[in-house]
Amino acid sequence: MIETNPKEEQAILIGFAPGSRRRQRQDEDPNKWEAGEDGDEISLQELELLADTAGSHVVAQLLLRRQQIHPATFLRKGKLEELRALVEEHDANLVMFDEDLSPAQTRNLEKALEIKIIDRTELILDIFAKRARTREAKLQVELAQLQYLLPRLTRMWGHFTRHDGGIGTRGPGETQLEVDRRLVGKRVSVLKKRLKAVETERKTQSRRRQQVFRASFVGYTNAGKSTLFNALTRAGVLEENKLFATLETTTRKLAFGGKEMILLSDTVGFIRKLPHHLVASFRATLGEVRESDLLIHVVDASHPAFRRQMMAVDDVINNLLDKESVPILLVLNKTDQIPEDDQLALKNAFPGAILLSALDREAVMEFKKRLAKHSRG
Repeated sequence: MIETNPKEEQAILIGFAPGSRRRQRQDEDPNKWEAGEDGDEISLQELELLADTAGSHVVAQLLLRRQQIHPATFLRKGKLEELRALVEEHDANLVMFDEDLSPAQTRNLEKALEIKIIDRTELILDIFAKRARTREAKLQVELAQLQYLLPRLTRMWGHFTRHDGGIGTRGPGETQLEVDRRLVGKRVSVLKKRLKAVETERKTQSRRRQQVFRASFVGYTNAGKSTLFNALTRAGVLEENKLFATLETTTRKLAFGGKEMILLSDTVGFIRKLPHHLVASFRATLGEVRESDLLIHVVDASHPAFRRQMMAVDDVINNLLDKESVPILLVLNKTDQIPEDDQLALKNAFPGAILLSALDREAVMEFKKRLAKHSRG
């Protein structure tokens, strides 16, 4: 992965809106995905938060609204020239794309602009690498990075490549490329074995706790899961107004009085277009979610695109964790930032959901009573 230096990075962000999408009317189903230009701009705002978390300073943004992308450079000629002008105007040294680029597209863009290019996946992997603290998290991130890197090794050794064919084309670059591929492949195998051992250990621990009711917080990154978790358990999990403040799963006992208690877990936050390599690598960490008796979906209800975020989390839960049969309790958090009229609209739109602010001690205690009822069946 490309190392970053926050003191030197002046980044330009590139967003992509595939075709025109109409805005959602107020009288439409509130559970539908939000649409329109605002949604695309919110996606760029999220990319800006990711860039800030990674330590980059955003100097300009460019939103593409073409239905098709150029297969070689992602950007068509006119937009490529516009981007080149922005790079020169702002003296930028980094361009971040809010889409995944092919190795060829990255290579062609770097050649055309003479500047470092990274895509959304590489940016998220870089953030995870910086925030990983435990040995397990570091193993998971390294595996995801290597799986992302493997098809891009050719780009790294491109300066050795010969395209003429025939005798003499097997130069030192191609030889080194083959060596690197073998080394990366071996390392990937080692990491998978180590993470498999971690998963086996977690399953053993899980069997020991089968008689205890287990609940797990899930939700979009920065939805306030850790703040609510700390308010309930006083665990002291890191709370920070940045994306992916928590990477590791933390589990604590939550007592209700007498001998009554449950095991409550705080998990890594999800995000729109979460890299599949990363999700696969973090399956061991998400083991607590797969073994839970109740999932608590915490939503930042004050966010303008919270329904988009809800759908992103639901996609991960339903498609990757196979949790359709597990009850999900919806918690609409950060109500202290929402007007009363809007709170009433949320209650009507999401019957059965819990509205609260993790900063409101009384509301947290009422939520705790609700969890006690769930644990009793």
